[in-house]
Amino acid sequence: MTHRPSSAGLDPTVADLLQRERARQYYTAKLIPSENYVSDAVLAATGSLLTNKYAEGYPYKRYYEGQQIIDPLEQLAIDRSKALFGAEHANVQPYSGSPANLAAYVALIDKKAENRRILALSLAEGGHLTHGHSVSVTSRFFEAHHYSVDRDTCLLDYDAIAARAREVRPAVLVAGATCYPRIIDFARMAAIAQEVGAALFCDIAHIAGLVVGGAHPSPLPHADVVSTTTHKTLRGPRGGLLLCQERWARAIDRAVFPGLQGGPHVHAIAALAQALHEAAQPSFAAYASAVVDNARAMADELLRQGVPVITGGTDNHLLLFDATALGCGGKTAAVAMDLAGLEGNANAIPFDTRKPMDPSGVRIGSPALTSRGLGLAESRQVARWIAEAIRKREEPAALAAIAEQVRDLMAAFPAPGFGGEVPDRALLGPSALGSGA
Repeated sequence: MTHRPSSAGLDPTVADLLQRERARQYYTAKLIPSENYVSDAVLAATGSLLTNKYAEGYPYKRYYEGQQIIDPLEQLAIDRSKALFGAEHANVQPYSGSPANLAAYVALIDKKAENRRILALSLAEGGHLTHGHSVSVTSRFFEAHHYSVDRDTCLLDYDAIAARAREVRPAVLVAGATCYPRIIDFARMAAIAQEVGAALFCDIAHIAGLVVGGAHPSPLPHADVVSTTTHKTLRGPRGGLLLCQERWARAIDRAVFPGLQGGPHVHAIAALAQALHEAAQPSFAAYASAVVDNARAMADELLRQGVPVITGGTDNHLLLFDATALGCGGKTAAVAMDLAGLEGNANAIPFDTRKPMDPSGVRIGSPALTSRGLGLAESRQVARWIAEAIRKREEPAALAAIAEQVRDLMAAFPAPGFGGEVPDRALLGPSALGSGA
């Protein structure tokens, strides 16, 4: 089953924008760690007529009729989730990672409980907004506290986390990050949670594909509840997934529906079932291993280029580097990279003193490039282009020249999800589109 993109029937303006975006994605080095390419089959399921169907409730317990196909389809996604991750229970209905995280807190902390404290990695040091940051609704509903990384090494200090947990006595200890390049010791986090009587909630949105591919330890043997997005390294549709011990199953399901959501997005659930099938194949383990190898190759090459890499390298799919060593902030560096066809994102480094909209760092990752088949040599070349683009950030001609080289490289590694079709390179214009251009 393949997807053949078509602009038939589309408003001309929308059709033009979609075609230009196809070309941009095809000829750009996609380095944002939370982005990836889905297969033709996943894309076909996502865009299927299942989007027409409402299915409030759970399999075989629906509020609407006409569920003869939907019920076994959702059950298939549930069963595949449980099998792939080794979970006792799975809920495939969360619309994305943020709603999934909120549902986890709702399930783990009873609304009448006096202790409504959560303890998580701070956003500034690599955590996520939904881990209790002040601008997130999670800090409005729950009492949020945070731990940090070691100031010298930028690594998680489990002794310090344990001390912080004894001080806070949280109801929920959160393990997981959106920008942490090293292995997380879930067993140690479970021991800390047990010591202080907290439930352990693990957010593996970024590393889920590495976990099922055997490239990162799994939290499932240790956690009460695990959340993940279904895109990123898992290479599925945009969506969320909750996994838990059986004793939390009813609370999780009730938190998702009717607690926080209405009808599930059945087309996304179908696409998830397909993505889980793909992730269960032996080739996916090779993919996960290559993701880590390619990220390490980029980190090593950046270091050789004189670019400081936070923690000195990476154990997973992403890395964070300090752009100020090249004489500019992270936003300026990310814009220069984008003009050169290298798509990353500005990101705070631990203990950053710069403003959030122009932090010191840039975050990049290897999942998407690895999905296209790029290897170690190509990853090192991409890193060299990154350093060159930032150094030549005020030279439009130099950035355009890099962009052309990037396009040549991308053309040699066709992207998944394009149905075998090669977008018209002329849609990009004579030079890189760049940020917002």
